[in-house]
Amino acid sequence: MASDSPVAQLRRRPQLSEEVAAILRHQIMTAGLLPGAPIRMDETAVELGVSVTPVREALLTLRGEGMVESAPHRGYVVAALSRTDVEDIFWLQGEAAAKIARRTAGLIDDDGLAALADANDRLRRALDARDVPGITDAEFAFHRTHNRISESHKLAWFLLSATRYTPHQMYAADPAWGEVALDSHERLIEAYRAGDAEAAAAAIRLQFDDGARRLITHLDTTAIWAPQAH
Repeated sequence: MASDSPVAQLRRRPQLSEEVAAILRHQIMTAGLLPGAPIRMDETAVELGVSVTPVREALLTLRGEGMVESAPHRGYVVAALSRTDVEDIFWLQGEAAAKIARRTAGLIDDDGLAALADANDRLRRALDARDVPGITDAEFAFHRTHNRISESHKLAWFLLSATRYTPHQMYAADPAWGEVALDSHERLIEAYRAGDAEAAAAAIRLQFDDGARRLITHLDTTAIWAPQAH
């Protein structure tokens, strides 16, 4: 696989069970693994170049999230994922992000605005270079910077937990998504400069709404909604 692939990244980083769970979660959310498909621990371990132990731990994590189910004599199978599930995931993310944005509007100062602008410039450079891992990292860094300014520590943690279901690499490889992300960030920064909390909430919500549309459009091209996939 390419050096910037999820598997290559996995081999360079600790906490393998979390990384395995992230890869499987991405495959499930993008229909790389369809509902009802078996996930065999031995085969998955070989494919990812890890031992069976982190795969087993990852599947236990995903079972707790409702992403996979334990089936008698079949091990684990991918759980159903409906269009409503996808819409709900992004609705939850958007609601949390909008609330954080409203709080940030009352707290952000010139240093915070400069930090957000710098983070957005980093994303722009990664997009110009078509550096998919760099795009993913820069997008995460922008929102991490933003959420820290809000001082909404618990809500930011819940938002981070919810975004684990976002197929970040799929978006990072899509130049059209990158344009929307940059525009959303710029609108957000301008709203803060104007002291407009509602405009800030709308700007950040735009990105989550766009993400939901893009993922559903992608899933519509797969067999995930087909009756036999459930």
